[in-house]
Amino acid sequence: MSENLDKSNINEEGKSKSNDSEQGLEDAVEGSDEALQKIKSGSPSTQRLQRPHSSPPRFVTVEELLETAKGVTNMTIAHEIVINGDFRIKPVELPEDSLEKKVKDIVHKAFWDCLSVQLCEDPPTYDQAIKLVGEIKETLLSFLLPGHTRLRNQITEVLDLDLIKQEAENGALDISKLAEFIIGMMGTLCAPVRDEEVKKLKDIKEIVPLFRAIFSVLDLMKVDMANFAVSSIRPHLMQQSVEYERKQFQEFLEKHPNSLDFVTQWLEEAADDLMNQKYRNALPAVGEASGSGDSPRPDPVAVQNYAYLKLLKWDHLHRPFPETVLMDHSRFQEFQLQLEQLTVLGAVLLVTFSMAAPGISSRADFAEKLKMIVKILLTDMHLPSFHLEDALTTVGEKVCLEVSSCLSLCGFSPLTTDKEAVLKGQIQAMASPDNPIRRIVDSRILTFLETYLVSSHQKPLPTAPGGLGPVQTELEEVAINFVRLVNYNKMVFSPYYDAILIRDVCWVTWSEVILIKFRLKDKSSKVSLEGDESSVSRTFKEQNYIFCSLFNEVTSGIVSGNKAAVEAVLTGCRV
Repeated sequence: MSENLDKSNINEEGKSKSNDSEQGLEDAVEGSDEALQKIKSGSPSTQRLQRPHSSPPRFVTVEELLETAKGVTNMTIAHEIVINGDFRIKPVELPEDSLEKKVKDIVHKAFWDCLSVQLCEDPPTYDQAIKLVGEIKETLLSFLLPGHTRLRNQITEVLDLDLIKQEAENGALDISKLAEFIIGMMGTLCAPVRDEEVKKLKDIKEIVPLFRAIFSVLDLMKVDMANFAVSSIRPHLMQQSVEYERKQFQEFLEKHPNSLDFVTQWLEEAADDLMNQKYRNALPAVGEASGSGDSPRPDPVAVQNYAYLKLLKWDHLHRPFPETVLMDHSRFQEFQLQLEQLTVLGAVLLVTFSMAAPGISSRADFAEKLKMIVKILLTDMHLPSFHLEDALTTVGEKVCLEVSSCLSLCGFSPLTTDKEAVLKGQIQAMASPDNPIRRIVDSRILTFLETYLVSSHQKPLPTAPGGLGPVQTELEEVAINFVRLVNYNKMVFSPYYDAILIRDVCWVTWSEVILIKFRLKDKSSKVSLEGDESSVSRTFKEQNYIFCSLFNEVTSGIVSGNKAAVEAVLTGCRV
């Protein structure tokens, strides 16, 4: 069947002569209508196209590995700068007992001891000291902006190494004056947060400890300068980040064709779950024609939204994370932990207010106080050493005490012993993820996030479902950060998601997707499959924007059900 082309066959076709490749692709497209009828007549479980096999292993050189690692590192740093507004470069602090720190301390001590011996000679030897002055000079110059002409001239004139060498040879070198100039220049160039460290340098009288302290402060100033550069380029990077990350990932994907395997599995599962859960009632009844073609199919946008929600229930210990969201793995884990805590918190408050008298459950001050108490007791819920059962026992005791106290202040009778026992038991039962109330709260939270994701560009934003009012503020905060991250990920990787969903859950076949990829065309030129793999790869890079544009057109046609529009794009690619 034409849809079941695997990646190894595709690679072989790309390397063969162009006429053979074109003929094979044309044959695959001609069979798409027949495949469409088979897909339409199938059940949800048979509509999934066979997943392509992984590409055969390919030997790579060390240089290729290093280049790939560098590209991934750059992409990760750029992504972190854009996503994390609080991103800061921090000084490296080695663990006290680590071998690396011990070796570093030994080497540094040996160097400074050697410098001390040279300066104590008669006459002193300044070779190492002059080298240090040269390093300090280069560091100070690196802090200057293009407009700092006067400061650059001062540093160049005072720290002239040739002149310093002549003074040392003639016994006229005054290290103290050089150090005084260096400290003054550091005070001029440093950030305000470093003023105190620079000021302390003036109190050091011995040369070797002074040089050592100067380099220590210069290292901190380098970090400050790097963070200043990050804050300066962030606005410009945000404008280019989507295209940059997509380009970097495309280059990585060309070198490692299997880099979308987990993404494909993730989206396939989401599509299957969505078909089973949301489209079950719309399937043809018994006795109806199964080939009518009226069975609803999941909207690709809905599949993607549902897939992102699945990340909030991910088994991080036993399942690899999808490649395209791997850079945000820790953030999705944080969302998951926050939502687990909010689920327990919301469930505890729900049963508490249901048990308490309406007169106190409607009091905002009491609700806020009770929420803060429970939140504090559940603060360490994300830690492996945390025991939820023990914490909920404490929560039950504290909640009953607060409820009884508030009832008494409001003129109501405090909770009876039986009611206290019931309330404590209900709170204790929240330790189980299968608790009915906890499951209801969890379901409502996911529904709220899904609604928020769909309506993130609309006003007004959705309100929290019933029973989640006390945690609405915390829930909205998580929702805003979650939706912001999801929307950015969509902007970068939506062409790849669209390609996978077009291939796997819609009526456009995998052969046609490959045709789009290998036969990109603009008004005056088209991609040729002739030549070696590297030339084809270069052509793909040059016309990457056409690739994305075509996929957007195809996806829009699929979402709207306009098969004619999709066929028009495919016909253009066949020319």
